[in-house]
Amino acid sequence: MVNELATTEHDIEQDKVPLPIGLTVFFVVIALLIFGGVKSYQWLQDEQRLPVQNIVLSGNIKMLNAEGLELKIRKQHAGSFFAIDVNDVHQLVENEAWIYSASIRKRWPSSLYIHVIEEQAVARWNDDLLLNKYGDSFDGELENDALPLLFGPGGSEKTALTGYQHMRALLRASGQRIDQLVLSERFAWTLLLKNGVTLNLGRQEYIKRLQRFIDVYPLLKEEKKAINYIDLRYDTGLAVGWADAFPISRAETDNNTNN
Repeated sequence: MVNELATTEHDIEQDKVPLPIGLTVFFVVIALLIFGGVKSYQWLQDEQRLPVQNIVLSGNIKMLNAEGLELKIRKQHAGSFFAIDVNDVHQLVENEAWIYSASIRKRWPSSLYIHVIEEQAVARWNDDLLLNKYGDSFDGELENDALPLLFGPGGSEKTALTGYQHMRALLRASGQRIDQLVLSERFAWTLLLKNGVTLNLGRQEYIKRLQRFIDVYPLLKEEKKAINYIDLRYDTGLAVGWADAFPISRAETDNNTNN
């Protein structure tokens, strides 16, 4: 029995791989794994092997230059399907002037799907920007539009748009339309109507004063004289400037109204 145990231990010792050889094999295997990983990564990053073949734009696209956007994406994010960063593409797309929001996703093996929601311009802001329906300003180009012109100090976009919407709804029943709205630095309201009449509403109770104009305007029209402006900055009553007596140009609105 003793001899058999001794023989077994001797055989086990003979089967053991020397430590230096074992370490060498271990490091060789690790090196091969690393090499294989690097080559696989390089292969996946190679645009020629796995290019983005399709960029698919969806949404109610009217103002966006879809071809121009696709060219910009391919130019700034050249690379394989795996190399393109969806977050970077998302930021690029939402930086476009007419994009309100966008969602980006990849679809195996070679497609990039982009769904966009365009801005909807409801007014011009300070002659050089546009306002969307939320009162956010954005830079966009429109030709031959009939949008109302809104003017005001920086940061007052939402206030100006909200005031315009309330006053437009009130005037609609009387058939009057707003051409320009001016909100002064002191937040006094001035309207220029489509018929050329300027309304000075001041800062306080501008809706109540506008209603006073609506109530009185039919009586003023009976005078058969052209109205230049109507000053409603009074607790009661109003002041009328007739066009033949006080010629005032279309662009001269009262931006310094204090009441």
